[in-house]
Amino acid sequence: MQVPSPFEYERAQSVQHAIALLERLGEDARVVAGGHSLLPMMKLRLADPEYLVDINDLREELGYITVEGGEVRIGALVRHADLLADENLAALFPIIRDAERLIADPVVRNWGTLGGSLCQADPSEDLTTVCEALDAQCVITGSSGQRVVSMAEFYRGPYETAVGEAELLTEVRLPIRPGGASAYQKVKRRAGDWPVAASGVAVWLDGGTVTDARVALTAVGAEGVVDVSDVLVGATPSEEVFAAAGALASAASAPVTDSRGSAEYKRHLAGELTVRALRSAVERALSSTP
Repeated sequence: MQVPSPFEYERAQSVQHAIALLERLGEDARVVAGGHSLLPMMKLRLADPEYLVDINDLREELGYITVEGGEVRIGALVRHADLLADENLAALFPIIRDAERLIADPVVRNWGTLGGSLCQADPSEDLTTVCEALDAQCVITGSSGQRVVSMAEFYRGPYETAVGEAELLTEVRLPIRPGGASAYQKVKRRAGDWPVAASGVAVWLDGGTVTDARVALTAVGAEGVVDVSDVLVGATPSEEVFAAAGALASAASAPVTDSRGSAEYKRHLAGELTVRALRSAVERALSSTP
């Protein structure tokens, strides 16, 4: 049986208490929320922390979804199931419900958290792509206060983020912009599995013309948001325009061949899923236009 190395366990009573624990325990401490990524890594000895700081008692501080000042603010301890069930969130950002329906299974969704998903920074993780497409900002809290960073600043590469050793991701902010809609498309080998490839898009229209668009990819080695502005911005949505954006998504991909599929297949999926997501997002935007 695979078991983790011995570790000590602390249960945080507040955000500031968690930060104080992390400062005292140093670089050998890790934060645990849902634990669905960290604990398997510990069992395989891919992660070997000496201390775990459990933040699950901080739901009152970090378990909220609110609308403030033209943006949605989501606490880092909000569960996947909460994101899936929130009707206001689904109306504003349907991409979130699209993605959450495809993440793992009910057991994982009832326990896993938004903050845990983003901080794990797995290249095959869905919500990082969703947040990139929505131009999210991340609030990182430490003993000296808070700082707000973009997703481009937050995600520094596979399994690496801007969150320091004695800091917590405490909030994600999503800007609300008129005329927009979003969608997520994913191919996986079986229900609840990691994606072979996925694409998340957000588009904004004015009078039937695309004014802005963001495309982000999952599990295909693409870095950050794919620049599709040359083919989408100022264009009238059409299958030809979608295909051109899909070609850019394929070109931006750098997948590797593995048990999930060949690099050529994944690159093809990146383009095709981008086309499908754009089609869905534009249909949603047009259907919501008065």
